[in-house]
Amino acid sequence: MIAAQVAYITDGDTLWVRPLTGGAPFKVRLEGLDAPEICQAWGAQSRDALTARLGHQNVVVAIHHYDDYGRAVAKIELGGEDVAAWMVREGHAWSYRYRRSRGPYAAEEAQARRARRGLFAGTALEYPRAFRRRHGSCKF
Repeated sequence: MIAAQVAYITDGDTLWVRPLTGGAPFKVRLEGLDAPEICQAWGAQSRDALTARLGHQNVVVAIHHYDDYGRAVAKIELGGEDVAAWMVREGHAWSYRYRRSRGPYAAEEAQARRARRGLFAGTALEYPRAFRRRHGSCKF
């Protein structure tokens, strides 16, 4: 567990944190969710929601592993609350699906869908993985 301050939000599931004990900031991907790509519908709103919630706040980072892009994949807590669960419950991201699993935040996603919150208020939803397959990365 690392106590850190949020330095920068890249998109709805990626941010940079600076350890409170000192050292260089590092990139973190929130574990268990998949937020829209920044150039995808609801991408900017997802990033803005995470920024409003976490911008320059002190958080606790529990790194579970590193992904193929060198990002720490971690659970992040703000005041004891799981930030990924909050993002999904508020309709800013999907629970990350893997094979036949509906993901760790399936209940939060179902709640957001029922309430038609955030991106679930729209009708033309496209899961980020499918969006990336069709359009590629948003990086220009």
